[in-house]
Amino acid sequence: MTRGIAAEPRVYTVAIVVSALFGACTVAVSQVLGEVTDRVVVPAIAGDAAARADVWLAGLAMVAVAVTLGVTVALRRIFAGVGYANLQARHRTGVTRQYLRLPMSWHRRHPTGQLLSNASSDVEAATGVFNPLPFALGVVVMIAVAAVALVRTDVWLALAALTVLPLAVLANLLFQRKMSPQVMRAQSLRAAVADIAHESFEAATLVKSLGTEAREERRFAGRTRELREANVRVGIVRAIFDPVIDLLPGIGTLLVLGVGTVRIGSGAVDTGDVVSAAYLLTLLAVPVRAFGWVLGELPRSLVGYDRIARVLDSEGALVPGSVPLPAAGAGAHVQMRGVAVDVPAPDGTARLLDDVDLDIRPGRTVAVVGVTGAGKTTLVSLLSRLSDPTDGRVLVDGLDLRTIRAEDLTSQVALVGQSTFVFEDTVRSNVTLADAGDPAAPDDAAVWDALRLARVDDVVAALPGGLDAPLGERGANLSGGQRQRLAIARALVRRPRVLVLDDATSAVDPRIEQQILTGLRGERTGRSERRGGGYVEGARDPGADGRYTGPTVVMVAYRMSSVTMADEVVHLDAGRVVDRGTHAELLARDPGYRRLATAYERESARRTEEALDDDAVAAVDEDGDHEGVADGVGVGVGAREDEGSDR
Repeated sequence: MTRGIAAEPRVYTVAIVVSALFGACTVAVSQVLGEVTDRVVVPAIAGDAAARADVWLAGLAMVAVAVTLGVTVALRRIFAGVGYANLQARHRTGVTRQYLRLPMSWHRRHPTGQLLSNASSDVEAATGVFNPLPFALGVVVMIAVAAVALVRTDVWLALAALTVLPLAVLANLLFQRKMSPQVMRAQSLRAAVADIAHESFEAATLVKSLGTEAREERRFAGRTRELREANVRVGIVRAIFDPVIDLLPGIGTLLVLGVGTVRIGSGAVDTGDVVSAAYLLTLLAVPVRAFGWVLGELPRSLVGYDRIARVLDSEGALVPGSVPLPAAGAGAHVQMRGVAVDVPAPDGTARLLDDVDLDIRPGRTVAVVGVTGAGKTTLVSLLSRLSDPTDGRVLVDGLDLRTIRAEDLTSQVALVGQSTFVFEDTVRSNVTLADAGDPAAPDDAAVWDALRLARVDDVVAALPGGLDAPLGERGANLSGGQRQRLAIARALVRRPRVLVLDDATSAVDPRIEQQILTGLRGERTGRSERRGGGYVEGARDPGADGRYTGPTVVMVAYRMSSVTMADEVVHLDAGRVVDRGTHAELLARDPGYRRLATAYERESARRTEEALDDDAVAAVDEDGDHEGVADGVGVGVGAREDEGSDR
């Protein structure tokens, strides 16, 4: 709570001051009431004409105190609400910022549902105590002022009235001991429910196609049932605690009346003093309830804060460098020296990469091949610094990636993975990843050039609206291959000097894949392309020799047609570089590579055969005629030359 108040000092200073003023005014009401009783009400009832004439003055005094109370209540609520909302925004921003800073290895160890819960329900739980907090702090001032006033009136009345305080503390201690474990379990189950829901949504196609809706319903219902039971247990504890807190002011009032009767009989106090003390406890009923609200929210807030603090205090965030990476030249020089990567394992650590050395000259295309689990994705992800190596260094133009400025690294090194994400936005926004009107965003000409190099410009041109065409959730109105080509265009529009393709063309037709790789090597297509109302020849921004000079390309490849186009092939096995050289050289001297190449060729042949069968079916028009099947691409009525093959 101290940290929260310190985070919003001005807002909470005002809220606490006006709340304290409210507490003082509340005590003043009781004091004014006591004075009015002794000086006006009792004498007026006894027939004192002067006292009757002063009734309107007594009423004005009560009205003045009441107006002050109303103003302080309004200000307290306004500023308490502002502070509460600001803290929620601060925590959510902090958690999200930490998510972005932490490496992918950390994210893989934490379920998405848990991360969503940390940024939503855990933040709400952690900040729940701050809504009534200014009121509760005002209650402390109220109790202190009331204690002074009661002691000045009569010590025995003060002791009777303040007996409720130690009882409230005892009730809170018992409450926290019972409440904390129940709240902890409820918060954990909220994360589990969110995780199951997220998995079900993400796997909607799988669930529907395999008919496992009932199983998903049982999974979700089971967790929600556990969450319901946990919330019921929390509610039971609160149901016992809240009435106890509400009961305490009533007990105090009875004690004051009992003790006050005795003290009036002995002549120690006046009737107005007892009325003032009793009325004060009546006024304290609502504030003490607010104090109980804080005590009731405290266990849940502590649990929520503990859960988000685990994120905020997580170690392993990649520290950005400060050294600029010059953007001169097309491709960059990429090197790996003694690179090793360890990850946590049940029995300690597991080594994914071991003593990897690579030297990739600028502008060259290198294919990384190997069996499943060889460490290919781990290797290429190091180039975009999704994580840092445990040992060794990764260099770009001689600079360690850990020392390069983040903005230079993300602008000059682009990674395209096999799983592509498409935002529910326009084509332009998906390619540029920039807000409308952003002066730093690539212009439309650059976007069209990137789409052309990714061989998806014809697809975009055919969409209603072109670059302004809206794409469905996750690009639902695009095929898998079209989404992958759009992701490649997203990387190319930044004109990176290093392009990393992690099986980024697995759903693209082999012929189109070769065209993309050829374009990346700097070869022009020479064909005209329709852009809005006109045609544009060739590539934009050619090099000095009139040819587009492409980036250094490092690709994880599974098709021999792609591997053979690479300048160099790196054979990776069990996290080590087994051999490297041209495709022909590895075939001649590496038995493992020969077996791998044979397996790749068989898989490529199988996929090509399936694609041809699909194209043949797609090319049959309503009259049963075949059109354009000879080259393996269906170009029948309404079809584009590269669309049918993307499966």
